[in-house]
Amino acid sequence: MFKLPEIPTSIFSKMSKLSIENEALNLSQGFPDFDVSPQLIELIASVSKGNVHQYSPMPGLPDLLEETSRLVHQSYGRVLNPQTEILITAGATQGIFTTIQALVSPGDEVLILDPSYDCYGMPIVLSQGVPIRIPLNKVFLPDWELIRASITDKTRLIITNNPHNPSGRIWTHEDMEQLTLLLDENKNLYHLSDEVYEHITFDQPHLSANLYLGLHEKTIIVSSFGKSFHITGWKIGYVVAPKKIMNELKKVHQYLVFTVNSLGQHVLSKYLKTQNVQELGAFYKEKRDLFRSGLQNSKFNLLPCEGTYFQLAAYDQISDESDEVFCENLVAEYKLAAIPISVFSAHNETQKIVRFCFAKENKTLVKATTLLCKI
Repeated sequence: MFKLPEIPTSIFSKMSKLSIENEALNLSQGFPDFDVSPQLIELIASVSKGNVHQYSPMPGLPDLLEETSRLVHQSYGRVLNPQTEILITAGATQGIFTTIQALVSPGDEVLILDPSYDCYGMPIVLSQGVPIRIPLNKVFLPDWELIRASITDKTRLIITNNPHNPSGRIWTHEDMEQLTLLLDENKNLYHLSDEVYEHITFDQPHLSANLYLGLHEKTIIVSSFGKSFHITGWKIGYVVAPKKIMNELKKVHQYLVFTVNSLGQHVLSKYLKTQNVQELGAFYKEKRDLFRSGLQNSKFNLLPCEGTYFQLAAYDQISDESDEVFCENLVAEYKLAAIPISVFSAHNETQKIVRFCFAKENKTLVKATTLLCKI
């Protein structure tokens, strides 16, 4: 009768609930705890007085489509037709759902690289497709030999996430070339590139699928204004795809949400004219470095963090508990919430690693590291 009867409450909801119950610092969910740009607040106040409260066009507000096209060109040098190759979505998750619904038919197989964001699998199941979960290697980069061995004549789509949540790793040029070759070798294979953290990178640049001409014809790129501008609650993102694929995405989009919040689109179209997204990396690098330096004298072993606003930490020198139990005890005993990374994989393999979000006020990060150093 029901399609998803065995799906439990997500770990993010569970840890946030525990965080509230224990009056703990919440470094579990990926959202900032600091104020948004004052300029955004001023724009909301002024723009809301205009005629902006009815439906926007289905693909997106024309001005926002133009500004998004300009953003992609400034960031990656790619020239897009804003009318036929960009779609404004109700957050990146809707863009991912829409893409999977448009491309995946019953029996189609979709490759997911674990650990992976939990919103990938369910749209595949709802499309009667088959999720094929493939582990990344020990340093959270793709195992191309294993990926190739997993492709069959039913494989329709590969989903990638770069910069990667939860690990914070960034793909290399060699990885992007391997991906290009993979799509060229498999004519029926398409690529969904989740790039919501594209502008939050530190010591090396993000290599977007936008940069690789050989990927353009078969790649759908999902991005997030919410992640980039600290406005996750606005739920506004965008999708880039070639016209032929975009036509199919729009067919799903029009019956799923039809259009996206008009006020938010008008505000963002004006805000984008003044923003330099290249400054985001430096903003979050300061927070990453503050968090990492605060844990230098702790018993945690910090893994590399090249992008996103997440830091992985191994606790094998502290406890033999599973990562879920460790996180439950962490929030109960030390009043701090984190996420176990086993929940990002198909078989919940525990690696004694947890994920912290450092998109927080500096004072929150100092308090958090002080607590963690007591363990």
